[in-house]
Amino acid sequence: MTSPNPALDRLTCVIPAGGVGSRLWPLSRANAPKFLLDLTGAGDSLLSATWSRLSPIVPAERIMVVTGNAHRESVLEQLPEILPENLVTESEPKDSSAAIGLAAAILELRDPDAILGSFAADHVIRGDVLFRRAVATAVRAADQGYIATIGIHPSQPSTGFGYISCGEARTDLAPFDLYDVTEFVEKPDAETAEAYLKAGGYLWNAGMFIAKASVLLDQMALAEPEMVDALREMAASWGKKRGAEVRERLWPTLPKIAIDYTVAEPAAAAGKMVCVAAHFEWDDVGDFASVANLLTRGRPSDLAVLGDGAQVLSDASSGIVVSESDRLVALVGMEDVVVVDTADVLLVTTKERAQDVKRLVERMKVSGGGHLL
Repeated sequence: MTSPNPALDRLTCVIPAGGVGSRLWPLSRANAPKFLLDLTGAGDSLLSATWSRLSPIVPAERIMVVTGNAHRESVLEQLPEILPENLVTESEPKDSSAAIGLAAAILELRDPDAILGSFAADHVIRGDVLFRRAVATAVRAADQGYIATIGIHPSQPSTGFGYISCGEARTDLAPFDLYDVTEFVEKPDAETAEAYLKAGGYLWNAGMFIAKASVLLDQMALAEPEMVDALREMAASWGKKRGAEVRERLWPTLPKIAIDYTVAEPAAAAGKMVCVAAHFEWDDVGDFASVANLLTRGRPSDLAVLGDGAQVLSDASSGIVVSESDRLVALVGMEDVVVVDTADVLLVTTKERAQDVKRLVERMKVSGGGHLL
């Protein structure tokens, strides 16, 4: 039977699995980063859930993971189906341009017409059928030479996400839900976020990118030509005897820069970027307030509890308790509290200040507390 969308047969899904998730410290740490953790209480890590979400779209041989050397064994343990040649490891973190760019360069050599879809390892999505529909629409646009992203209809005026400003509908590429991208907007203040919600035409930026591998690399090369040359040289030696030597020589020279700045924003400015307006639920699980909202399904009066065997006694309290210890955590009259109890660190804050946990992490880096990170 002929596929209704033949371009899907050329799609490889790439899962960038990096970052520590410093706003989720002390639960997320360098040796146990966010994407390896179960933050939904479902029994699967965020990485495993991402794999399960993508596997109905493409077979295992077309799912690639890019991660740090330190997490290679953990990824293999959590994803036993992954092919060895599809696990790409970095000697040091270089941000998303290098990670996704290297995957694109490898795929470009395997198939000059390959389509890459990049989907973060540490996001939560509910509504898999709607997700697959959005990916299929993005792939159609990518097959026509565009760089596509997937935006999320905002359910509230969030200051924790970046936004995508959408322009004209692109019914020439897809019958519905596809728009030109006018611009990408950084995380706004509360007043601006309210204005975006009222105005319409603004979507949350979920950081998903779908494009032909060659198109993505050529766009990146306009901003960082030397980096793309290095990525293509590493890809050409991938799996060969001299591959390790080439990576050791070139990878440390790459700039640390997000793909937003090398691809997304320049492509939008040049009229090469389109966005699928998606209808599934999405969260980047960026802090403990997000985790609490996920676990309580947005009911602010509830107290969320996360942790195997967590012992919590609560009276008239709300927020979240995450426990990795055998201690009893008792709360009385605490509203929107965040308590994270681990073997060596106790964190107490509020949902309102959950984003500020990152400040503590930055202070510890310079004050001798690195062993706790």
